[in-house]
Amino acid sequence: MTTVRINASDAVSIETSALIIGVHTTPEGPRPAPGGEGLDQALDGRLAGILTTVGFTGKAEEVVKIPTLGALPAPVAVAVGLGDAPQDGAGDGYDLETLRRAAGAAVRSLAGTASATLALPARTAAEAEAVALGGLLGAYDFTRYRTVGDRKPPVGELTVLSGAAGAEEAVAHAATLADSVTLVRDLVNTPPSDLWPARFAEIAQETGGEAGLSVEVLDEVRLKEDGYGGIIGVGQGSINPPRLVRVAYSHPEATRKVAFVGKGITFDSGGLSLKPSASMDWMKSDMGGAGAVFGALLAIARLGLRVNAVGYLCLAENMPSGSAQRPSDVLHTYSGKTVEVLDTDAEGRLVLIDGIARASEDEPDVIIDVATLTGAQIVALGWRTAGVMANDDDLREEIVRIAGEQGEGAWGMPLPAELRKGLDSAVADIANLQPERWGSMLAAGIFLREFVPTGVRWAHVDMAGPAFNKGEPHGYTPKGGTGALTRTLVAVAERYAGNGTSAQAV
Repeated sequence: MTTVRINASDAVSIETSALIIGVHTTPEGPRPAPGGEGLDQALDGRLAGILTTVGFTGKAEEVVKIPTLGALPAPVAVAVGLGDAPQDGAGDGYDLETLRRAAGAAVRSLAGTASATLALPARTAAEAEAVALGGLLGAYDFTRYRTVGDRKPPVGELTVLSGAAGAEEAVAHAATLADSVTLVRDLVNTPPSDLWPARFAEIAQETGGEAGLSVEVLDEVRLKEDGYGGIIGVGQGSINPPRLVRVAYSHPEATRKVAFVGKGITFDSGGLSLKPSASMDWMKSDMGGAGAVFGALLAIARLGLRVNAVGYLCLAENMPSGSAQRPSDVLHTYSGKTVEVLDTDAEGRLVLIDGIARASEDEPDVIIDVATLTGAQIVALGWRTAGVMANDDDLREEIVRIAGEQGEGAWGMPLPAELRKGLDSAVADIANLQPERWGSMLAAGIFLREFVPTGVRWAHVDMAGPAFNKGEPHGYTPKGGTGALTRTLVAVAERYAGNGTSAQAV
């Protein structure tokens, strides 16, 4: 695993395998950003000319390697684009997401390198944290199942150059976040043959216990006895029975409580409403919501936040078999309400409603559920932007803002009243699907809202696209599992704990 440390040394004197600097695009050509001036001096002012010769412009996330030819201890320098320089007096310095992505892109290009030093702008603790986090996340690679080929290992050690006050604590914070995101990425990338509901629950017990979390696991017998009809219904078609995992963290000085609920479908075939094969090969990622919730709880505990937090991992495998639930079945859910199942591929909402109903018994200040819920989210918002719905407008917009601060794209979406009628059932309290495709992401949110008790602040985040990158790596985002929304949930908890940058809690 890649490690990170802080160092206030000069960029041109530090022993390292590669030196990473930031470069801006200007009308006069590429120019080094703060932290990179030393390299230009070591090259006798020729850096801009060298970069121009190789066609480097400095646009965001552009990366080029150049030999230093003995001008400094590092044999290789990596220039990464930061785009235009911040305007004088504008804001508080560099955009943090720009720094994260630049660091990630540069470190990703150095796979197989023993060490790298990040001489990107890090004049404040926040900038130092952004550089460290981007570098650590960019170093990620999932190699567990690789046995042949010339796959290069990620960079072993990163050094962030910064003398800013609080930089050491900020980089340690980044390392904790990166550890959690890395775990979530690993879980999402693990094939369903090695990650079924009971195995996920075992990982939660093992890893959560080490972090000081309280972990309770309800097996299929307990789920049935206690009336978790949604989770049982989805999982009954698989030889791998479902689980509900409750992970909890408490702080003796906490005055507020947050509850997170994650969809954890370890593989989604669609059930009897079978998916087309082209839509099924990446459905190992359908537990990304539960992964994000678990990763967030781990980080909250390791950071020692002054908040109480509880997470529910709603785990099931959605498979077709003689014991699978059928379209037209009616489920008796934990809330006491009944649901007519019109489509067994609308299964995520069925496990979530049991988790939401159970989470409300903890009497939290807020419930946030996170799920790879609908293909309609991808149609509406694309692969990188999650949809946020809520029964409270202020809560919805605050989550969107927090996600944006973390570099995790999110967009506030409505819950139109007229869509509720499409969920009417002739035989049960509600149907799990509306007959029309239009607005189906919003209808799913409306369905979930029906199971939130009156007076409970609740938000739903649909991250079907952001949880899994089917395209090429970019910035600090790898191909495959991304760990999306983990950092946003931690930041929400920090707001409630009073540890965040905003004085007002969500």
